Amino acid sequence: MNKTISRTPSTQADLICLSHLRWNFVFQRPQHLMSRFARQRRVFYIEEPVFDGTRSTIQDRTCAHSGVEIITPHIPESSRAEAETVMPSLLADFLHVRQVRDHIAWFYTPMAMEFCSECPPPQATVYDCMDELSLFRGAPARMCANEERLLQAADLVFTGGVSLFEAKRDRHPRTYAFPSSVDVAHFARARSLEDSMPDQQPLPHPRLGYAGVIDERLDLDLIGEVARRRPEWRIVMIGPVVKIEPATLPQESNIHWLGMKDYLDLPRYFAGWDVGILPFAMNDSTRFISPTKTPEYLAAGLPVVSTPIRDVVRPYGTLGLARIAANADEFIAATEQALAHGMSFKWRERADAYLQMLSWDKTWGGMDALIAEVLQARQKKPVTSIATEELFKASAYV
Repeated sequence: MNKTISRTPSTQADLICLSHLRWNFVFQRPQHLMSRFARQRRVFYIEEPVFDGTRSTIQDRTCAHSGVEIITPHIPESSRAEAETVMPSLLADFLHVRQVRDHIAWFYTPMAMEFCSECPPPQATVYDCMDELSLFRGAPARMCANEERLLQAADLVFTGGVSLFEAKRDRHPRTYAFPSSVDVAHFARARSLEDSMPDQQPLPHPRLGYAGVIDERLDLDLIGEVARRRPEWRIVMIGPVVKIEPATLPQESNIHWLGMKDYLDLPRYFAGWDVGILPFAMNDSTRFISPTKTPEYLAAGLPVVSTPIRDVVRPYGTLGLARIAANADEFIAATEQALAHGMSFKWRERADAYLQMLSWDKTWGGMDALIAEVLQARQKKPVTSIATEELFKASAYV
């Protein structure tokens, strides 16, 4: 699947991505970016270990769509406590067998710093901080210390939103904001598709829809209150339930928990919605999030109603592209406005113009250019990339 393209130093090195998210989980930032990097180099996506084996082994499979190689370590349950001593040699042996020498190390979780002590030194180290993981429920006690180590080792720090950029920029001299992007063409299909998904099609309108991970970041009380006060509305919830008990989900008859769906099917679900909602709780775990669904809803032609998540308020709220609601009364009123007015032609034009700045191809291209600069500087070659501090630090997002 992968093609070798000799263009810049960036395209000559393998990429080793160490992530806390499973490849087959919700298709989001890591999958979008790694799929694009795999067009020009080998990409190995290293998942966190699974504790189910009788001996320590590596499972290696290739994503048929992108060519990304997904690496899953399997470690016996009896060795769980020693995972940080087992993983370094397991990973180093795998990289040796696959003849990985010159490589870029790309981190999504600081905890992976504990797994890399025996690996060859990378040509460049990237920390793509898509979330403030230390604030998530069940975060390991060593997360902050490992992040400090990672910041010391990193050549580049990318953040998944402006709030994270503002929190990290004083901790690393080369920190760049790359907020949530969108595959506009993929989600724009929702504007012309029929409402045909069998588990949704029978539901009456109006429909409010959410797609994403269902965890401690959602305001379940808000969702339940809106459902009780507007029984004629149907609230469609798509996504896996993680880190919370399913029994805690509100069970009003007009809330429909449809489970996880394939990324390719999301436009068909969005085609049957009247409003896209972001009913996030205002707590530590949501302080720095930049929901990818905001631009995806807009690309699908949906009006958006969100709680006051900072990276939704700015820019989407201030630009009039999303309605912001801080409590159940405001959420209901904002949704009623969205249902009454929908998306006017002018509103949709403004949304589409803004989304042109948010493509995953542009995000990937900007990151790749910065990596090329690091590699060129390390090889003492002249920098030819157009990427500059000003281009990314003074971008339209900030």
